[in-house]
Amino acid sequence: MISANNVTLRVGKKALFEDVNIKFTEGNCYGLIGANGAGKSTFLKILSGQLEPTKGEIAITPGERLSFLQQDHFKYDEYPVLDTVIMGNARLYEIMKEKEVIYAKEDFTDEDGIRASELEAEFATMNGWEAESDAASLLNGLGIDTELHYKNMKDLTGPEKVKVLLAQALFGNPDILLLDEPTNHLDLDAIAWLEEFLINFDNTVIVVSHDRYFLNKVCTQIADIDYGKIQLYAGNYDFWYESSQLLIRQMKEANKKKEEKIKELQEFISRFSANASKSKQATSRKRALEKIQLDEIKPSSRKYPYIDFRPSREIGNEVLTVEGLSKTIDGEKVLDNISFTLGREDKVAFVGGNELAKTVLFKILIGEMEPDEGTYKWGVTTSQAYFPKDFGGEFDSDYTTITEWLTQYSEEKDVTYVRGFLGRMLFSGEDGVKKIKVLSGGEKVRCLLSKMMISGANVLLLDEPTNHLDMEAITALNNGLIKFPGVLLFTSRDHQIVQTTANRIMEIVPGGHLIDKITTYDEYLENDEMARKRQTYSVQTEEND
Repeated sequence: MISANNVTLRVGKKALFEDVNIKFTEGNCYGLIGANGAGKSTFLKILSGQLEPTKGEIAITPGERLSFLQQDHFKYDEYPVLDTVIMGNARLYEIMKEKEVIYAKEDFTDEDGIRASELEAEFATMNGWEAESDAASLLNGLGIDTELHYKNMKDLTGPEKVKVLLAQALFGNPDILLLDEPTNHLDLDAIAWLEEFLINFDNTVIVVSHDRYFLNKVCTQIADIDYGKIQLYAGNYDFWYESSQLLIRQMKEANKKKEEKIKELQEFISRFSANASKSKQATSRKRALEKIQLDEIKPSSRKYPYIDFRPSREIGNEVLTVEGLSKTIDGEKVLDNISFTLGREDKVAFVGGNELAKTVLFKILIGEMEPDEGTYKWGVTTSQAYFPKDFGGEFDSDYTTITEWLTQYSEEKDVTYVRGFLGRMLFSGEDGVKKIKVLSGGEKVRCLLSKMMISGANVLLLDEPTNHLDMEAITALNNGLIKFPGVLLFTSRDHQIVQTTANRIMEIVPGGHLIDKITTYDEYLENDEMARKRQTYSVQTEEND
């Protein structure tokens, strides 16, 4: 168990947390949620001991081991991948290294023998002999091939490093596991593996994530941070949302009844306070009036943007024809003879782990990259808006404010009109003239979504649009995509967006070939899993024969 006792954290004069008291118990997975800036990551750092609170303390059950997901992707560059994972259990790794030093000695003394014996006993107690196989199992589950296990961390790509650091956090069955955005940079297969791991994990988990589907799958309780306090709710994210909304409705209804009672009492007092025969009753009503207290309903610190993509023109029957597209990048064939045709009602999600292939296809379709072979043709009634995964270059311009930046993409140059689109994305008041150079990642994403809304396009191409967005913005984007009457081509690691939006699934498999299915995402995954089971059964049968 881990608990926060009267924890307060002040940043300057502002209290980020004020007298927080909360217990996280064994057997539960807690989703730590809250608006951007509410302090989710900061609270995890307090729990893990990386940050000292201004007041209060963190208490952990004696003897329990705490593990957390490291955020420094370069910290272990000089270490082998397997060693990096095993470092998740610091004591076990210390024993391994001390044993190596002792056994490497040429003048092995009696004292060395005694010490080695002590280390071997502790090593065996900690299941040290299974350490490498356990670490390898975690890595393979997250999609890190065995050939990478003995390379140094510096030889891995960024997404691969993220997976290794996640395996490090999970290694050795920690008693308390703290995960800050563990699904970031994971492909959907790795996310599915992590979901199953956490569902079957028996100890305490506290996780911060913007992935609603993930929180719904793994969480048994939700810890909601709002206005410096943390409120626990039983159940997953959807249950929290319904419960919190119900609680607000109940408080509003209770206040409404109290307000009606107050009005009734005030009218009685006003009518009869001067009437001698009614004076006692009026006095009684005054006492009753004084006792009525309205429940304080604080407005949440959460803010939901309004995302509404409205095409300026209705789309025709001919949308997009792709024939024989091929593309090789750095010697690797990422697209191999890709062909498909889109209709006016298609909402296509590109899934699978081949991230580069999806981005390359989008860049070709939007005209930013030329294919090596093949052609594509957009219908004459179509207009496209594109959200790139790497959007840094979108803000390299001479415009200084976001209003000036967005105006360049608007046919209507009226400032009030343009700022209306920014206002929908929570850039109201002075934020409308915010300088481009100071924008955060999330603010840049909201600007790009404003650009897509103002374009009036009837075909949207979005490459991982939820990166950098908070839960509220992701929910708003999800709703906006569901309502969009045009054609969609998109990639997303957010399972819920893919499941609720797409009616067609495309996967570019290694080698650059395309799998194209008219189906929902859950049905696609179910059929894919069944195919894998059939393949495994077939291989086992052949081996038995």
